[in-house]
Amino acid sequence: MANIIDGKLISQNLKDRVKAEVAELKKDGIESCLAVIIVGSDPASRVYVNNKKKACEYTGIKSLEYALPQETTQQELLELIEKLNGDDSVNGILCQLPLPKQIDEQAVINAISPKKDVDAFHPSNVGHIMIGDHVMLPCTPAGVIEMIDSCGIDLTSKNCVVIGRSNIVGKPMAMLLLQKNATVTVCHSKTKDLAEITRRADVIVSAVGKINTVTADMVKDWAVVIDVAINRKDDGKLCGDVDFEKVKEKASFITPVPGGVGPMTIAVLMKNTLNATKNQNGR
Repeated sequence: MANIIDGKLISQNLKDRVKAEVAELKKDGIESCLAVIIVGSDPASRVYVNNKKKACEYTGIKSLEYALPQETTQQELLELIEKLNGDDSVNGILCQLPLPKQIDEQAVINAISPKKDVDAFHPSNVGHIMIGDHVMLPCTPAGVIEMIDSCGIDLTSKNCVVIGRSNIVGKPMAMLLLQKNATVTVCHSKTKDLAEITRRADVIVSAVGKINTVTADMVKDWAVVIDVAINRKDDGKLCGDVDFEKVKEKASFITPVPGGVGPMTIAVLMKNTLNATKNQNGR
């Protein structure tokens, strides 16, 4: 029976550390500030933004929200980002994705100053992640590493399989595992014999968004299984990519959905905002 990795507890510990550092900065007259932009009224995006505001309130980070209408033009959004880039009181900028179809997401990502890019999506920050001299890390992959570290798992020489090759999770996840001295295989929709590959893995990170991507027959005994995805079953209940009930009987550590990786994403966002603040103030 696997140890269940408690993302709520680990994220709370991380937020507490951020809160303590934010308080220390305030003693020196430095206030950390995150600006969040949301375009339109997507219900999931609204939930995410509200959760980020709550985390800011808890950690003592000032939160600014810019809620723009669905019909906002790309030029209007870029002008707002330019304004926030030039505002020294704003340390981090986050534009909630997805954006309406009339707006080019990559153009928006490119417009955010790399120093304020707390999602770490800007090509400059992606390059720093690649070579390992990063100030900020993409929130979800960094959250996964935080969880693995908190369990005392040494990734050196481990065979790690990442399922999914997105720019947001899969690719940066592979880079962070490499930086921990793991041997990494990235699998995706064109991969042949996925089960044969995962059965050799000491660590599996699944970020596909498809129910039962990872079943018990694909996991070797005592593997570490990290489920990044959030899917919704026909009955409305949330689940991940992993067949949790059966895989937990074989794994050594496993993350639940919900309550696993999800809470870590926002906790790392707070850490990134803190790091951006420190970096901009020579700390």
